[in-house]
Amino acid sequence: MFNTEILALAEKVLDLARSQGQMIATAESCTGGLIAGALTEIAGSSDVVDRGFITYSNEAKNQMLDVSSESLARFGAVSEAVAKEMAYGAIAASRADVSVAVTGIAGPGGGSAEKPVGLVCFGLCRIGESPIAQSIQFGDIGRSDVRRRTVLTALEMLHDALST
Repeated sequence: MFNTEILALAEKVLDLARSQGQMIATAESCTGGLIAGALTEIAGSSDVVDRGFITYSNEAKNQMLDVSSESLARFGAVSEAVAKEMAYGAIAASRADVSVAVTGIAGPGGGSAEKPVGLVCFGLCRIGESPIAQSIQFGDIGRSDVRRRTVLTALEMLHDALST
């Protein structure tokens, strides 16, 4: 299901989290649980993976992660503001010490001039810190490739956060 690059990175993330006694949560929209899936593909991951939130709809983002209706209306679901709120909400609604969130347009449709297919916004939050966000435009490379690259980037963000 997951390629060796993703699994190797997931294992590194788990090892880092384990060595620091850190728990992880994910908040996913466009990946539909693939980040949590990659982490839990590794045997023994339950000691550091607390939970994953699949919040595909705006209602789910609001109800499960407390993403504000105002942010959703003002910035749209695919925005750094919402990605930050998703990451923060995952920390608040879990036992996690670090969370990663993704929201984007995987395609093939759904894009616009302002938010084209392939745009993904990432959020990261560590307990007790303000969330950070970044956006990456992967391009219209196909739904599967956008999602695969999103998983890799999210795992890289977790790895970097746990390495500092």
